[in-house]
Amino acid sequence: MTPNLDLAPIGNCSISALIDRQGRYVWACAPRVDGDPVFSALMDGADPAHGFWDIELEGFKRADQEYIRNTPVLRTILTAEDGSSVEIIDFCPRHPKHSRTYRPLAFGRIVRPLEGSPRIRVRLRLSADWGARPADRTNGSNHIRFLCTDVTLRLTTDCPVSHIMNERVFRLEKPCAFFLGPDEGYDQDVGPGVSAALDRTTAYWQDWVRKLYLPLDYQEAVIRAAITLKLCAYEETGAIVAAMTTSVPEFPESGRNWDYRYCWIRDAYYVVRALNRLGAVDLLENYLGYLRNLVDASGGGHVQPVYGVGLEEDIDEWITESVDGYRGMKPVRVGNQAREHLQHDVYGQIVLPLVQSFYDHRLLRPGTIDDFYSLEKVGERAFAMHDQVDAGLWEFRTIARVHTYSSVMCWAACDRLSKAGDHLGLHERAAVWRDRADQIRTRIEAETFLPDEGRFAASFGNRELDASLLQLTDLGFLDARDPRQVATFDAIERDLKKGPYLFRYVEPDDFGEPETAFNFCTFWFIEALHQNGRTEEAREIFEEMLSRRTHAGLLSEDISLGDHELWGNYPQTYSLVGIINCAVLLSRSWTDVR
Repeated sequence: MTPNLDLAPIGNCSISALIDRQGRYVWACAPRVDGDPVFSALMDGADPAHGFWDIELEGFKRADQEYIRNTPVLRTILTAEDGSSVEIIDFCPRHPKHSRTYRPLAFGRIVRPLEGSPRIRVRLRLSADWGARPADRTNGSNHIRFLCTDVTLRLTTDCPVSHIMNERVFRLEKPCAFFLGPDEGYDQDVGPGVSAALDRTTAYWQDWVRKLYLPLDYQEAVIRAAITLKLCAYEETGAIVAAMTTSVPEFPESGRNWDYRYCWIRDAYYVVRALNRLGAVDLLENYLGYLRNLVDASGGGHVQPVYGVGLEEDIDEWITESVDGYRGMKPVRVGNQAREHLQHDVYGQIVLPLVQSFYDHRLLRPGTIDDFYSLEKVGERAFAMHDQVDAGLWEFRTIARVHTYSSVMCWAACDRLSKAGDHLGLHERAAVWRDRADQIRTRIEAETFLPDEGRFAASFGNRELDASLLQLTDLGFLDARDPRQVATFDAIERDLKKGPYLFRYVEPDDFGEPETAFNFCTFWFIEALHQNGRTEEAREIFEEMLSRRTHAGLLSEDISLGDHELWGNYPQTYSLVGIINCAVLLSRSWTDVR
């Protein structure tokens, strides 16, 4: 079976997994999303020997799959040629227990006969050492232990253990429950226990969705995007990862294979901003704690663009040869070299979400005066770096420029500190930051505006375009109808739009010319179309993007122009943010249904 990205994630904000259309686990890392894969089949060719968990139905004919409404609980129905069928329910437990949220390092699975006399085979083959070998295992009367690289997992089940150990075909005459979790005894009957956890998990997610503020239109798309963004959060620390996978190439044989299982300050900024539009304050508040810890650790100095989910700085990049790569396309990277980069936009992306804590009365832990003084250290760094070269938001590895987007983010940091200072009654400090914001604005306009074309360039002293210039409006630097921004938009539409999609840029970079469109940029373009009064065109492209989602309602990072295939890591938080932002922007008002 050729790997593809038509996968459905499950998770509980501690652990997650990707499951294919036939109900096969093909990707999961433990004990954290940035750990060693215990299910590695996605990165190991068409016929991997291990790194998966499937339920094979004898005489298999077709599979049907969907989520239980408003949850990440996945239901797969396998049907055989003779009409017999089974139902597979997959989830990661998450529900209240003992006055806290129970979210163990565990997967729950229930397999039930539906029609006829189905015969199945359970193949549970965990991997170790980055897919180099199957995990060693031992077993007892109703459990199997898997000794993976960084964690030992225990399967507790009421299915005959020998059937699983020997991968024996057997008739499924009653439901079987599986709990693959920590290496400890399961303290209740596994069947009723897993069923109860399923019911409580379903109730938790449906209650979480019930509290979201949704647009009138596109609700199904927004709900699925919001749930999946929450699955990309590592709740223990507040980190939010860019995607669940590593090394899915941006286009075939491109070498643009990156590890996205870490917390980018930039990506997380966009995530919490989108979810805040829906009223999901829980993720915002938890992430603000992550940021405050990061600011304390930096002491007001250099901040990396990306950290481990536990705030680790050391996520150095290396290449593993133990798996073949997605569809055999190497390299498979672990870690990310971006942690070494200078990307000066991060200072704005720290200040902007933290400033909200000074205004938001919903927060259990509102911002304080001390927080403002601590945040000023980040502002000092933004002011110092606003006209210095960096790798930019596209993380060029060999190109260093003073990128307009980075400078505008530094301006935004100073601008928001000025406004927060006034709000807190610190008017002298507010005046200082207002002056610095004005200085940065003057410098940006002098260095990046091209009078002959009436537009802005993507870096100081140059003429190139990139899609990030569309964000000047969103950040409050320019009004969408400012003639300079209109001219910039027109140039981007002319040079970066290919069919309905938008490229980040078209000039060759460290790996040659880009060949796929960047989904988040297409959503930026949709927003800009609406801001320029072309709302019907915006809706057409938005609905085109929705039609390119996987059956799970999700998108990866990139899309190819010819066959519209999804490429890049999955599910990509940037892309899901775009779905939410555009749905909110383009929806009718709730007053329209009166």
